[in-house]
Amino acid sequence: QLQLVESGGGLVQPGGSLRLSCVASGLGLDFYAIGWFRQAPGKEREGVSCISSNGDNPTYADSVKGRFTISRDKAKSTVYLQMNSLKPEDTAVYYCGALATVLTKCTVVPDEYEDWGQGTQVTVSS
Repeated sequence: QLQLVESGGGLVQPGGSLRLSCVASGLGLDFYAIGWFRQAPGKEREGVSCISSNGDNPTYADSVKGRFTISRDKAKSTVYLQMNSLKPEDTAVYYCGALATVLTKCTVVPDEYEDWGQGTQVTVSS
């Protein structure tokens, strides 16, 4: 089982940037796809981005393509989500999730993920 801890959230103005971090402990990232998800008040959790166990084929939701970038540092067991050109509709609690798989593609479907962090709040407001 993988333990996940998110950080990096905060309050930012529209058009600003934040970088979220997801630190994993337990087993190595080589055996897990890591996804970023978000949940706004009154809404269901939605997939934002994911990266496969070998770091290939990052996937993005249409709503964040061109603005968000997922990356990982194996040595630090950390997956990052760089968020640029933030909009008020990006406001949510952001979670990272882990899926045990060696497939070279990943999914942003929340129900597929098995382990979750506690979340970090991102608020985009002027």
